[in-house]
Amino acid sequence: MPETYAPRRPGRSQFVDLRGLRYHLTVWGQASVGGPPPLLLMHGFMDVGASFQFVVDALDEGFAAQRQIIAPDWRGFGQTVAPPATDAYWFADYLGDLDALVEALSPDAPIDLLGHSLGGNVVMTYAGIRPKRIRRLVNLEGFGLPDFHAHEAGQRMAKWLDELKSPKRLRPYASLAEVAERMRQSNPRLDADKARFLAGHWAEPGTDGQWHLRADSAHKRINPVPYNAAQAIAIWSAIAAPVLWVEGNETPAERWWRGRYSRAEFQQRLGHVGDVKQVVLAKAGHMLHHDQPVALAQALEAFLA
Repeated sequence: MPETYAPRRPGRSQFVDLRGLRYHLTVWGQASVGGPPPLLLMHGFMDVGASFQFVVDALDEGFAAQRQIIAPDWRGFGQTVAPPATDAYWFADYLGDLDALVEALSPDAPIDLLGHSLGGNVVMTYAGIRPKRIRRLVNLEGFGLPDFHAHEAGQRMAKWLDELKSPKRLRPYASLAEVAERMRQSNPRLDADKARFLAGHWAEPGTDGQWHLRADSAHKRINPVPYNAAQAIAIWSAIAAPVLWVEGNETPAERWWRGRYSRAEFQQRLGHVGDVKQVVLAKAGHMLHHDQPVALAQALEAFLA
């Protein structure tokens, strides 16, 4: 049987009640009185908290020994179940969940906060709304979204209403090996042993004998609320913490946006943040925490020290 990645620092599962949900956390290390603040790692779309295992393993021993690191599964992903009868996911709920989690973990002191992709967009917004709660902020390719014009709002809401008329489904897989192979098709940089490790966190066996992704299919519905760039810039401008921006040099960001959002426009938005350090990782794409965990760990250590 092919080998599966063996964690150097295995995480442990914990659950905490937040806003009526049983939130799942992957936790490394112990909380320390008078030591460094906890580091929260917020994953991206169709991902799970355990996805940060490779970066945690790559951290220097001294850095990791002094700090508790927590990676939640967002609502409707991983082992955090979806709210009952969920037919849509609202950005404000991610903020509410994060705020409740920060209050539960560190009610009296600011934390260090990292987000990837969707998680990066959430943590940037949160840091602008709650600037005193964040000591250091790390954004891994949370670019924001193209600005939407007012005349597009009705069309987008209509599309969402149409999507509500039919159930969404996520494809099942015949085996865990098939899940791992699908992950490597999406990201050829992902090592086979790491894909097998992640597959066991991304999917679970069903009563039908197939493997099902640990994700609510309602995530596939369009977000009916148009993105407003002016509002995002205003919130980003209120961020008080130093920010580390990290991206992969092979991320095809402009191709995703199909001419609606340029790299120059993103840099203009980022320029509204007071204190930003930008790092580009070589031989990495959007899943940079999978592609270059050692280089990312080194960047985090230097920034968070």
